[in-house]
Amino acid sequence: MFLLEGAMLLYFVPSEGIVPAAVLLVGTDPVDLALVLGVAVLGATVGQFALFTAAKRLGRERLLAKRWFRIDDDKLARFDGWFDRWGPVVVPVSNSLLFTRGMLTVPAGLAEMDDRRFLALSALGTLSFECLLAAVTLFLLGGA
Repeated sequence: MFLLEGAMLLYFVPSEGIVPAAVLLVGTDPVDLALVLGVAVLGATVGQFALFTAAKRLGRERLLAKRWFRIDDDKLARFDGWFDRWGPVVVPVSNSLLFTRGMLTVPAGLAEMDDRRFLALSALGTLSFECLLAAVTLFLLGGA
């Protein structure tokens, strides 16, 4: 599920629902949390890398023509602008934020960013976001 979410193909069950549910189901001890976070980061990063690679290989016009790609040209242009202005640093920043998660994956691919650099930055931002989700879940469990 994380892989599909990372590739922006799974809109109906985002990390915001999966990670808290996994924490509740798997457990809250450190080993269980590390397992949940590891799976979440690995899956989402692999999914984002697949989308990044598709953007690199297909190019903007062919990607926009794909039915499974649900971002319109105007929205993509806005995120292209962010990538042009701030460079690769926006990849982990966008992955750390609720409403922009993964949105800089395609501009990074279109800009032909180095694969390893993308993977590292994508994983870093995803780890940050998933840790925050797990922390909020633990806080709410402790407060209940």
